Amino acid sequence: MSASTDKAATGVAGLDDITAGGFRRGRLYLLEGSPGTGKTTIATQFLMEGAAAGERCLYITLSETEDELRESALSHDWELGENIEVFELVPPESLLDEDQQQSLLYSSDLELGETTKRIFEAFERTKPDRVVLDSLSEIRLLAQSSLRYRRQILALKHYFSRHGTTILMLDDLTTEMLDKTVHSVAHGVIRLEELSPNYGAERRRLRVVKYRGQRFRGGYHDFVIETGGVRSFPRLVSAEHKGSFRRDLVPTRQAALNALLGGGFERGSSTLIIGPAGTGKSLLTLTFVADAVARGEHAAMFIFDEEMGLLTARSKALGIDLQAMVESGLLTLEQVDAAELTPGEFSERVRHCVEKHDARIVVIDSVNGYQAAMPEEQALILHMHELLQYLNRKGATTFLTVAQHGLVGDMKAPVDVTYLADTVILLRYFEAAGRVRRAISIVKKRTGPHEDTIREFRIGGEGITLGEPLTEFQGVLRGVPSLIGRPVAEAPPA
Repeated sequence: MSASTDKAATGVAGLDDITAGGFRRGRLYLLEGSPGTGKTTIATQFLMEGAAAGERCLYITLSETEDELRESALSHDWELGENIEVFELVPPESLLDEDQQQSLLYSSDLELGETTKRIFEAFERTKPDRVVLDSLSEIRLLAQSSLRYRRQILALKHYFSRHGTTILMLDDLTTEMLDKTVHSVAHGVIRLEELSPNYGAERRRLRVVKYRGQRFRGGYHDFVIETGGVRSFPRLVSAEHKGSFRRDLVPTRQAALNALLGGGFERGSSTLIIGPAGTGKSLLTLTFVADAVARGEHAAMFIFDEEMGLLTARSKALGIDLQAMVESGLLTLEQVDAAELTPGEFSERVRHCVEKHDARIVVIDSVNGYQAAMPEEQALILHMHELLQYLNRKGATTFLTVAQHGLVGDMKAPVDVTYLADTVILLRYFEAAGRVRRAISIVKKRTGPHEDTIREFRIGGEGITLGEPLTEFQGVLRGVPSLIGRPVAEAPPA
């Protein structure tokens, strides 16, 4: 989405993309969310962005002291400069004196008028381009009725708009949750939410509820609060990333595997490798990564299930030196903690590898771990669909692994994503002559012909080695095959 010159940038990474350029100048916006969702941090970033552009900024606080705000800014390594004035609006001392409490008039009548007067005085003194009012719950309590509250908000809105000031009001939703007064008055409304899973860190997301007169990126968008401020991750929409590239057939370095695949993989396609634990799914993806690096292409691996040091040591014993590939700059290897990472942030990491490093191969190992980051199966399917479509349109070849429950016989996957992939590689254990052996087959390939045979493969010091098709066996995929001809040819020694 394109930014507009008559908009004030928010200063929050990703939020300008969500709001199609930021906040339209001279309008009132509402940022609402429960305490702890990041409202003050976003508001401070909004003012710092304005100050960096030479604009005058005013932070009016009714709920926090100036010292608390400056201390909060320092926690993000921020220094509120001279272009940002903090106006701490506290009740006049007379209103805190028991002897001065009113008996015939409601003290709220005096407090509300005094509060409004002091807000206008602070504005006239600083003449700001951007204003943050924190928070509306204090004004709502002073107003005491919906009618007075609405009139007060309208008065503030009209006063600020006459001066062309962009105002951001914060609401912590601690009083009268169903009061939507400001929703109808504001030009735009952004809602922040915090979710607490049964295990792992809290998850935060935001949604643009309303933005008058323009389109915005709808739906929920994950965001995080870290040292340096809030970082949001716009929801990935694959249709926005159409590109052109040659859909070449990319062969592997193994003739038997190329024969099984019908020549290799098509660039810009997705491949799902499915099978029980220990069949070699991760190792198979490593061979594709090694092939890409040997061609001089950049590859990216996102590891959910295995500790990175163990994976590096294990792969080196099989003739694949991941550490050397990383040091060469041709491999991005990332450990993903499903309990800490939101799906939106994961999509952002993948996009970074593709758009900044031109990754041609992307490996996600495994979808089981990805599912742990997003327990809702339907949401997982939609995320995977958008991510795979995006990667396909960028010309990146994607490999995903899925571990099935069980070892032999009737096995089930935790989530069915086979219809999303262009190619499906099935790995199986089978028993023959008192030995546990492994078999590989291609059960689906959208982009061209492939072998319909089942081949035995072995894992050894040279990685994966394929044998001849198992033409003399029947029932290999069930795990207990029967011999229908002469004994099957052994796979080549590793």
